[in-house]
Formats: sequence, C-alpha cells, structure tokens
Amino acid sequence: MAKDSHEMDEWQQALEIKLLKLKECQGNKSVGSCFECSELFECILRKEYVKAVYESMSKGSMGGFEF
Repeated sequence: MAKDSHEMDEWQQALEIKLLKLKECQGNKSVGSCFECSELFECILRKEYVKAVYESMSKGSMGGFEF
C-alpha cells in the first residue's frame, strides 16, 4: 500500500517529538527561544533537536548533506 503524501516518515516524526519537547522546555523556562537560555551551548535537548533536524533533511543518510 502506498504512503499518503501527508503521512510523516520516521525522521519527521522524530523531529516533531524533539520540537515538542524543546517548546515545552522553553515554556517551563519562560523563554521564547533557546538563544535566551543560559544553557544554550550545554543543552542536551537542543543538541538532540539539531541532530533530528539534520536527520530529517537527509532522511537518515550519513554524509552527503550540504547547506
């Protein structure tokens, strides 16, 4: 059976989950952006989100992705 074009793939789903967690964290810390947070460079959650962004753009393929 063919996938519906509106159905999210596994990388998009993972990205959506990380985004929700990131937004929840921002809400808990009363910041509108990670850049307003004192933990910006040490934050594991943000690093996981950035990784999920790359993986969703490359669909899990390592290497070969360029800006």
